[in-house]
Amino acid sequence: MKKVLAFDLGASSGRGIIATLDGGKITLNEIHRFENNGVNVRGTLYWDIIYLFNQIKQGIVNARLAGGFDCIGIDTWGVDFGIVDENGDLVTNPVHYRDTRTDDIPEELFEEISKDDVYDRTGIQIISFNTLFQMYYMAKYKKKTLSLADKMLFIPDLLNYFLTGEKKIEYTIASTSQMINPYTRDWDKEMLEKLDIPTELLCDIVMPGTILGKVSDDICQELSIDATDVVAVGSHDTASAVVSVPTTDDDFVYISCGTWSLFGTELDEPLICPEGLASSYTNEGGYDGKIRFLTNIMGLWLIQEARRTWKKQGNELSFPELVQAAESCEPFKCFVDPDYPEFGKPGDMPGKIQRYCEATGQYVPQTIGEIARCIYESLALKYRYAFDNLKSITNKEYKSINILGGGANAANLCQMTANACGVTVNAGPVEATALGNIAVQLIAKGEIADIKEARAIIRESFDIQSYEPKDSAAWDKAYAEFKKIIEK
Repeated sequence: MKKVLAFDLGASSGRGIIATLDGGKITLNEIHRFENNGVNVRGTLYWDIIYLFNQIKQGIVNARLAGGFDCIGIDTWGVDFGIVDENGDLVTNPVHYRDTRTDDIPEELFEEISKDDVYDRTGIQIISFNTLFQMYYMAKYKKKTLSLADKMLFIPDLLNYFLTGEKKIEYTIASTSQMINPYTRDWDKEMLEKLDIPTELLCDIVMPGTILGKVSDDICQELSIDATDVVAVGSHDTASAVVSVPTTDDDFVYISCGTWSLFGTELDEPLICPEGLASSYTNEGGYDGKIRFLTNIMGLWLIQEARRTWKKQGNELSFPELVQAAESCEPFKCFVDPDYPEFGKPGDMPGKIQRYCEATGQYVPQTIGEIARCIYESLALKYRYAFDNLKSITNKEYKSINILGGGANAANLCQMTANACGVTVNAGPVEATALGNIAVQLIAKGEIADIKEARAIIRESFDIQSYEPKDSAAWDKAYAEFKKIIEK
């Protein structure tokens, strides 16, 4: 048996999982779970990176006590980064992508390089918190802080550096930055220099599956472990999730469904075109040099944030209770665009949804159930919108959609997605991101031959639930109304 330790850090929580490969099947044992919340300090929203590293160390101790492991891999969310000085010390805590500092920065940057040119050079969806805009902000408004920097490292690369002392950047996480040439899979230094972003801060890029090095001697001594390999997995969580899609098809569609919903397919080469820019499709890096051609949708953040507001108001409902409340309400009374910018900021999601519906001349949902139903239906219809765009841009038809991650547990959303999109939805695995992380570690260690074998093993190891479309006429009618609202 081979055991690997995967750390999967999302925007609200993290966990450590030991995976065992035995008899052609993978079993999982969660040995550590912890919260991950942004911390607001004097108007800036930060990640508490020291706390996160301490949680990783605690997870390593728990894994040792649970029987040990053969290697470690870390994946996290994208775009955010830390900077270290010439002594290798952290200059400042990484800033959270939901901080407001870059809200207006794209417009400033586009005065120097046009929006079309930025997309043509990078193939990345224009979002104000992309690393390109964060670095441009620092180069323009935080010059003194940036002058202290020797290297910048994305969150998983920074955590790997804390473990090993090696300063390397993994390809899939770098590809989220909007600073990579998607054809060469390397930094676009010409563009960055034109924007006065110091390119000497950029580390060498390594491909997923690279063994970075071993856990440093001081950490081995502190945690009472042997020197262990640290693998650069698909360090962007969606890249890891896509590795675990349990399909045999070359052409497939996935939704990595959690706080964000990443809707897309896998391509051999970038697909950069005006239609992709207009539809907010992005060309991010995947395992084995693949391109994750996808769009970012606000996802389950809407229901998560609404639930936080209701909890503060004294209505502490579980997600199953919210689903039950939603299902008791009349369908298709109102819709929202999940990607409406105001929804991306924390605070009073129910109120924001009510104001959106009022401003767009719709029925204003009043109850918890009505608001929850509006969120779930709107997400499913936004998936249909992304699906139609994907088929048009790629000129391909797809017979099913794979829902991965926590959203695979949301049976109502899975069924609504099948209804809205008119195709079979295959839901699972729930632990998709961790499984992709694990699979790349096992490939790196020679225990699995390639991604094809990894996907077959995952398919055999975990149950996949299928949902067939229903009520097509009603959903088609609702979709026509939804498009009118979001395209106003």
